[in-house]
Amino acid sequence: MKVRKFAAIDIGSNAVRLLISNVLEVDGASPVFSKSSLVRVPIRLGTDVFLNGKVSDENAERLAESMKAFKLLMGVHKVEAYKACATSAMREAKNGEELTKLIKKKSGVQINIIDGSDEAAIIANTDLQALIEGDKAYLYVDVGGGSTEFTVYSNGETIASKSFKIGTVRILNEMVKHETWVEVEQWIRENTKDFSKISLIGSGGNINKIFKISGKKEGTPLTYKYLSSYYQFLMSFSYEERISILGLNQDRADVIIPAARIYISAMKWSKAIKIYVPKIGLSDGIVKSLYYSTIEGNKVVDTE
Repeated sequence: MKVRKFAAIDIGSNAVRLLISNVLEVDGASPVFSKSSLVRVPIRLGTDVFLNGKVSDENAERLAESMKAFKLLMGVHKVEAYKACATSAMREAKNGEELTKLIKKKSGVQINIIDGSDEAAIIANTDLQALIEGDKAYLYVDVGGGSTEFTVYSNGETIASKSFKIGTVRILNEMVKHETWVEVEQWIRENTKDFSKISLIGSGGNINKIFKISGKKEGTPLTYKYLSSYYQFLMSFSYEERISILGLNQDRADVIIPAARIYISAMKWSKAIKIYVPKIGLSDGIVKSLYYSTIEGNKVVDTE
């Protein structure tokens, strides 16, 4: 038996995360992945980029300091290898490439700016495959701060996949046009119309939080009725009340509203009545792709 450690850094539009995972290798068995540590910093790069086109000096410094801290943590945990991926905000920032070079110089962390299709492909490396086996149809919805990835699965195969610039931070800053909502609706309806029965699979911090609050057992889906009712419940409180009365974190109390709206809309347009909420996301996909790349002998980024 051997335990190896890998890490993933997910630089999103709302928050920056460091996931450190243990990979248990036993002869004759599939590797077992388990979370060792998860650190989340709510820098909210999207607010800068979607409004002003670039990451502000203040948040650039916060991001650089976060990467320094993450590098130290990976060293303490004796992480074998890591990969850092930046999504919507960084790929749209005018100073995105410049910032990655600055952070590399300051912290030693190499950041890869990926597009929406790469993001969806990485997530597909997670335990999502275990959920989509069989003859059922699913619409996978990964809601981020700057974009949302939609993928339709049937009979264990990918039928269609697309990334839209419709995310929680964009919606909060009123930067999603009506036409974009229409485009998403048309895409979902068109790509799910042939399935008489379809379920959603939701990923992202907000749906994970809603699922946790529901008290449901892991593997049990939430219903369209429950999610719609909870959305109305959240809407009945002000931002301040969602923090003081409901106990939500400051950086969760606002984005949870538009996130719920996206999931509910996707369920409505696909005619799904259930949404499964496995704890998977970009970070999990990065770790798995990173691990398997070492097995195949491909080059990875080492922490030394």
